[in-house]
Amino acid sequence: MIDLYTWTTPNGRKASIMLEETGLEYTAHGVNISQDEQFKPAFLSISPNNRIPAIIDRGTPEGDVSVFESGAILMYLADKTGQFLPASGAARAKVLEWSFWQMGGLGPMMGQASFFVNSAPEQIPYAIDRYISESARLMNVLNTQLADNEFVAGDYSIADMLIYPWLAVGYDLIKTAKPEVIGEGAHVGRWLKAVGDRPAVQKGMLVPAV
Repeated sequence: MIDLYTWTTPNGRKASIMLEETGLEYTAHGVNISQDEQFKPAFLSISPNNRIPAIIDRGTPEGDVSVFESGAILMYLADKTGQFLPASGAARAKVLEWSFWQMGGLGPMMGQASFFVNSAPEQIPYAIDRYISESARLMNVLNTQLADNEFVAGDYSIADMLIYPWLAVGYDLIKTAKPEVIGEGAHVGRWLKAVGDRPAVQKGMLVPAV
């Protein structure tokens, strides 16, 4: 049994999508970040960076295993189940490079864009343009990759699960703001529908129920 500590954010939904896709039994526990629940000592013991998601894999041969950081969680679950991440070689490297591309680039840039557009105490045009422009550039990188691939790294993988929740909520905003960068974005649009139509993705995007 896996305990998932999460909230209704793109990073949180990466983990619930993966759990739904693998069919692992899990219980979701909401950590309401709008009420600072991520700073409670009990959660800190699981996630030292005070960020969701985090998991505890109960009763493994090594005992209870806790993992924080969304990318690490998906890699752990992929290795645990033998699903959605090749075991070795070039295919594994391809999935990992796009996974780290999301974690180091697309996610942080879109997160900053969302903050400065929706949450900052004052509108700062330079910051808004900077982060939306970089998000658009990264979307164009993805669009080029998807021109020759059904999914991001070839077969459906953790790379798709890591990227999808961010674009599911932010693609239209970025595309509308910077059409000269992303253009039609047809390949990303096609990919968004293909991933979004998966039943496990649809279920995972509703976790936690609030």
